Amino acid sequence: MASGAEITSQEYIGHHLTNAKMCMVDGGVAFNKSCADAGFWTLHIDTLGWSLFLGMVFLLIFRSVAKKAETGVPGKLQCAVEMIVEFVDDSVKSTFHGKNPVIAPLSLTIFVWVLLMNAMDWVPVDLIPTVAGLVGINYIKSVPTTDINMTLALALGVFWLILYYSVKVKGIGGFIKELSTQPFGHWTLYPLNFVLEIVTLLARPLSLALRLFGNLYAGELIFILIATMGVWQIFGPHFMWAAFHLLVIPLQAFIFMTLTIVYLSLAHEDH
Repeated sequence: MASGAEITSQEYIGHHLTNAKMCMVDGGVAFNKSCADAGFWTLHIDTLGWSLFLGMVFLLIFRSVAKKAETGVPGKLQCAVEMIVEFVDDSVKSTFHGKNPVIAPLSLTIFVWVLLMNAMDWVPVDLIPTVAGLVGINYIKSVPTTDINMTLALALGVFWLILYYSVKVKGIGGFIKELSTQPFGHWTLYPLNFVLEIVTLLARPLSLALRLFGNLYAGELIFILIATMGVWQIFGPHFMWAAFHLLVIPLQAFIFMTLTIVYLSLAHEDH
């Protein structure tokens, strides 16, 4: 957004909720407003960039701590990492009832990655767009989980794992049998069971994606609305909402991780 330009509150909010886009138009690369008619193959490059960057931060921090881990008195960073690992490990042990060495590291990755992406909501809403504007970037969103494309991508990844382990553990026949024989046990109701179970199965990734997106998008929108108050925001509203997000941000990461563990545990249960 051009510096010094007079804008309305509606334009200000719309600007902060617009992703940086990249697409192919007429054989060339186009950005932002030029991608309005590009359709499905429009990349939100800010979402991709921030999510990859935060994923690398997670890997580098945990790898560094693992390489420098001490058996004596650990440092603060090592203590924090160990607390997170033990917390996730306890969650997996109490929720997952199968045997799969992939579930614990997968749960750790999901929890920390989603937590870091959510935590970008604490960055002042004008800071990153202002810095980006200085180098000619007109649109940028810094919270990847406020983009429905990101949360759907995470949820679809979990969904494919559910399908994979359901077929691997139960076989295709066993999986279809499980979908057909419950909740009603009579054979005449098997078609109804199958429809109901398919709807339930498809609802899982949808609920995962929409829950995370809705909570973070609403939180970011309220931060933006508070920012329209100008200097008055520093006299309470901003800090009160940021303090409330101390609960919301880790809670949403925990819920996403826990539901992932639950769904994968169900996929490993052979009825």
